[in-house]
Order: sequence, then structure tokens, then C-alpha cells
Amino acid sequence: MNNIVVITGASSGFGALTARALADAGNTVYAGMRHTTTRNAPQVQAAADYSKDHGVDLRSIELDVNSQDSVDTAISHVIAEHGRIDVLIHNAGHMVTGPAEAFTPEQLAELYDVNVLSTQRVNRAALHHMRTAGNGLVIWVSSTSVKGGTPPYLAPYFAAKAAMDSLAVSYAAELARWGVETSIVVPGSFTSGTNHFAHSGRPADHAVEAEYEKKYTGLMDQVAEKLAALAPEGADASLVSDEITRIVALPSGQRPYRVHIDPANDGSEEVSNVADRIRREFLTRVDLADLLTPQPVTA
Repeated sequence: MNNIVVITGASSGFGALTARALADAGNTVYAGMRHTTTRNAPQVQAAADYSKDHGVDLRSIELDVNSQDSVDTAISHVIAEHGRIDVLIHNAGHMVTGPAEAFTPEQLAELYDVNVLSTQRVNRAALHHMRTAGNGLVIWVSSTSVKGGTPPYLAPYFAAKAAMDSLAVSYAAELARWGVETSIVVPGSFTSGTNHFAHSGRPADHAVEAEYEKKYTGLMDQVAEKLAALAPEGADASLVSDEITRIVALPSGQRPYRVHIDPANDGSEEVSNVADRIRREFLTRVDLADLLTPQPVTA
């Protein structure tokens, strides 16, 4: 089946790789990104060239996840052209690095806006159409930091990803009776193939940051170096895009609820297995076991 796919944050990293991989698999892919006519114009051209050179259907679309108007316009455009959205992928995100105390509350709010509130904007625009159709798949790109190893100097990012993951868990149950599936994809630390560390934000309070540097000199460089050393040879970000493509290709009703792609094995999968088991057991105890497996909606 030719799925109509919308993916956020598709100008680079996991998003760009996933958009191309899904298009290669025969899907019609809308690669959402902001500033399509200015800053990201080269990425738009690269996607158009890829589409033409490979004979696939990859389309860039202006979609600023921080703007409800932009999100609404993008989703309306997709619906106008195809009448449906089969797969929605929450991938947009931003990372910051530095001591937690040195970030202002406003900086944390901005990060939360990009990593968490963005998904709510997109859901409010797109889920109505998927619920009306009685089928579809929502993929959330989470992080092993939610339940796995959490090195210092990444606290604001970790907190935001944890919030997004929690939102995904609740949405999974609330969409089940509408026939809409949820898959939570959990990448580990990939130091090649993404721009997370290179483009990460820094604290606004430089004085506090300098104080921490006296006690934690070069800590972030140490973390990045060790993470790279933990990853086995060949652990490229394309492992994530390949897994998302595999999930989309699975028959409806057979997609995994949660899957990890974690070459460094930071422990997230082990903890998640326990948490997801507790979720299954609790929903069963309160007579809501039907929410664990979305069923096709019949007229």
C-alpha cells in the first residue's frame, strides 16, 4: 500500500534519513520542516533532487512545529491532496548541553515547546482525520535517555524527551478504540549521522556555566567521546530510519508498541520492558485490556 506519510523535523538527521527511506519503500512522504524558502532551501532542493533521481515521491512541506497556524496549513494541504494521512511521525526535536542550573526557565520552556508541545499541535491538526478513517499509525521518536543511562549536562533535553514519551504512552491507549496504532521508537546515542551535538543549544547564564566548568572541566567532550567509543562499528543513524521503515511496512495490527535501536545499550530497553509490562498488567486489572491492541474500526 502507498501510505501517505507526514514526518516532522525532516530537514536533517533522523528525519531526513527516514523521509528518504520511506520514499524509497514506495510511500508518499511529506518531509516537514520550517524556513523552506530561506534557511532550509538547500534541504528542500536536496529532497527534490533525491525524489527525481530515485523516482520516488518525496515532498518537502513548510511545517513549523512551533506554530499552530503552520501545522494546520501543512496538514490541510496533505488532506486536500490525498484525503488522508496514514502515518504521522513525531520526529522534530532539539538538544541542549550544559549544566542544568545555567539554563533559564525560559530556555527550558522553549525546549519543551519544540520537543513536547509540538507533538500536541500536530496531533490536534492530524488525528481527527485518522480517527475518522478508523486507522493509521502514529510513530513517536523518543530517546533511551527517558529510562536508560543519563550522563550529566543533558538534563533539559532528557526531561523534555521523558515528557514526550509519557504523552505517547497515554495517547496509545486513547487512540486504540479509534483503530489508530502507536509505535514508540527509542534511539540510543548516535554520534554519527545526526546533528544533535553539533547544533545543540547552550545555557544563557554564562557565569554559572563557568563556575561548573571549574568542577566539570571538559565533561561534555568526555561524554561525547565515550558515547562514540561505546557504539559498535557501523552504528549509523540509518539504523533508526531503517527500523521506522520496517514498522510502517508491517500489516496493521502487527506494529510493535515500543522498539529500541540502541547500539551502546545504555539499559533503557531493560527498564522499558518492566514499565511496559506494568502498563499492560494495570490496564488489564482495570478492565481496559482492549486499549493495549488497537482493533480495526467497523462501521
